[in-house]
Amino acid sequence: MRSLRDAAQGIRRAPLLSGLSITAIGLSLFIIGMFALTAHNIDEALVGVESRVEVVAYLEEGTSSEVVSVATSEIEGFPEVEQVHFVSKVEALYDASRELTEFSDVFSDLEVNPLPASYEIKLRDGSRTPEDVERVAERLRGYEFVEEVRYGREWVDKVYALRRIAGGAALALGGSFALGAILLIGIAVRMAVLARSREIAIMQTVGATDSYIRRPFLIEGLLTGLAGGLLALGLTWLVYAAVDRTLLSLSWLPDLWIALGLILAALLGVVAAGLAVRREIRRIEAF
Repeated sequence: MRSLRDAAQGIRRAPLLSGLSITAIGLSLFIIGMFALTAHNIDEALVGVESRVEVVAYLEEGTSSEVVSVATSEIEGFPEVEQVHFVSKVEALYDASRELTEFSDVFSDLEVNPLPASYEIKLRDGSRTPEDVERVAERLRGYEFVEEVRYGREWVDKVYALRRIAGGAALALGGSFALGAILLIGIAVRMAVLARSREIAIMQTVGATDSYIRRPFLIEGLLTGLAGGLLALGLTWLVYAAVDRTLLSLSWLPDLWIALGLILAALLGVVAAGLAVRREIRRIEAF
């Protein structure tokens, strides 16, 4: 309790320096927040594209309804499959005429329906990797009445390549920004510690232990880091709200990310304060 009171007094004694520290921490974490917001929305977009991955199996002419019914049940039992939709020849022609309106006259003049019946197969979440899609396609090719299987292999490969690239970039850039934030926090907290070096020297003179001296500074670092995290969160939300209302629709950060970000801010403040006060104690002891 005394350490908490000392930390609060330290902040009150130097409000300008504390404000500068909070601002420095907030701006550095704001960069991380903006990157996290961008990375999250890129991932959301890729997930949306990935959700449209499906396998289409075209059936041979004359496949009986009994065979179609039995095969539908079997395909629905595949562990990767979420839903199977059978499209008859009539439905295929109707869908084509509705979607390709510029060819409506051509479709209406047809004497024989040239479009095949097909299965449109939607895959489960977590089962849309190129390997999963290829595995389902190979099983479908095993049916004698399946004439052709399509799923846009190159397109699926590109989607997952983009996800891998985005994940690697997120890890690399996020780590770089975090390192920059640690450096800025360390500088800000060191300034606060240097401003109170006389106080530290007096405490050492009267016999205070190093842990006793560090404690208020660690709490002050925690409070400063948390305040900087809240500032960064507020700035990130303002940018998110402005872009979402004027330019394009965005998804806000998940609650877990926000909680982890605030915890990270507090921990960074504690670590930076601990390093700064330890260095100052050693400098004073050297004299």
